[in-house]
Amino acid sequence: MAKAIMVQGTMSNAGKSLLCAGLCRVFKQDGYRVAPFKSQNMALNSFITREGLEMGRAQVVQAEACGIEPSVLMNPILLKPVTDMGSQVIVNGEVLGNMKAAEYFAMKHTLVPDILRAFETLSAQNDIIVIEGAGSPAEINLKQEDIVNMGMARMAKAPVLLVGDIDRGGVFAQLAGTLLLLDDEERSMVKATVINKFRGDLDILRPGLASLEEITGKPVAGVLPYLKVDIEDEDSLTERFYSRGPAALDIAVIRLPRISNFTDFAALEATDGVSVRYVDDLHHLGNPDMVILPGTKNTISDLLWLRQSGLEAAVKRLASSGTLVCGICGGYQMLGRRVTDACGVEGGGSVAGLDLLPMVTEFEEEKHRTRVSGRITSLPGLEPLSGAEVTGYEIHMGTSTLDDGALPLVTLDNGLTDGCFQGNVLGSYLHGFFDSDSCRNALLRILCEKKGLTPDSFGSFDYAAHKQRQYDTLAQAVREGLDMELIYRILEEGV
Repeated sequence: MAKAIMVQGTMSNAGKSLLCAGLCRVFKQDGYRVAPFKSQNMALNSFITREGLEMGRAQVVQAEACGIEPSVLMNPILLKPVTDMGSQVIVNGEVLGNMKAAEYFAMKHTLVPDILRAFETLSAQNDIIVIEGAGSPAEINLKQEDIVNMGMARMAKAPVLLVGDIDRGGVFAQLAGTLLLLDDEERSMVKATVINKFRGDLDILRPGLASLEEITGKPVAGVLPYLKVDIEDEDSLTERFYSRGPAALDIAVIRLPRISNFTDFAALEATDGVSVRYVDDLHHLGNPDMVILPGTKNTISDLLWLRQSGLEAAVKRLASSGTLVCGICGGYQMLGRRVTDACGVEGGGSVAGLDLLPMVTEFEEEKHRTRVSGRITSLPGLEPLSGAEVTGYEIHMGTSTLDDGALPLVTLDNGLTDGCFQGNVLGSYLHGFFDSDSCRNALLRILCEKKGLTPDSFGSFDYAAHKQRQYDTLAQAVREGLDMELIYRILEEGV
């Protein structure tokens, strides 16, 4: 059975996910078989495994850092918020149902066997399991029957590293206060603390580190810098939504209220010369070279918001002037003539779409979950895209039916088709559409030519290789910032 180590944080966005990914990469580089694990994740960014099962993308990132195929075993419970008070509950990659927070809290203990089966299966296949907690272990109102922080550490018999975020301020109080709110058994499971997101002179910080060790009785395992690595982060507190400055090509992603899987655009963000802006206000839309309608957890509600905000009319004006408009998943559904919810998946009703694509969408109770690949069909006026390879996955509740004579966007390798196009408007259900180098590079070539730029100045960009370089950069920072001899000793000694 594998040895386990767990990373918990003093708060959300303390850097747990990134540290777990870094440790995964370090252990892999050191020759170990390593896998990530998070018993329960709450996120709107999800992924479909080869088996057609749904899991959180944070563990997909960590699996990539390990150099292994993502498995739903790494994230047996995924909560996808539907409202402020409830979530869609996904267990072992399958939808269990929508539940209010209190309802889920009352039944979550019944999921412990699923958690243990997943963890023990992973443990039997690997040398090391890197476990990620959620939020903070000191949420005293949630400690009863906890299954994701100290409750998970007990089940896995895993020693804990407690991470604090110095960038937000008060890191010593974060760490000491969190330990104070743990009971004696829990406190004994925390073997060291880590200070994350540090900027400045480490020598000035050292007296505080010594005092922290004296106050808590725990060694400080290290200080990690505020890293600028291009690695996917959690959706709730991402910094990607904020402007990154101008570039040669300007792409505007509409920031829908319930935006999901914004990781679809990470490859575009990583491309030199491309600016990806997330826009939720009519006055900031401007005249971009391309507009993208992203995925959403509630197509109808976000479509109505788009209409009421004035952004729908603006997107239609841009489309009529020749600006490239693309919709992914829920954004694709919005581009059609109508969206109908006869089954009550999103509360029922029927609403007109943007009428930019000749198709209609009807919601169904069963979720579509599949990995697919194929090629872009012949696109008059957008010839560089024709024949480009695409690979991705589908996660959606509806079926879109094209009007007679309407043309699909993608011919899939399984003999089916995906999406639709009409002139300069494209729509697809494929998450990961822009990850495919041939598709993304062809699309950027089109935008360059429309703007009078030289496409060759952008070159070609290998996104998969870029991600591997980022994981190596992260691992180097972890090695330099942490006492890895102490980390390995903690791992060896356990609890």
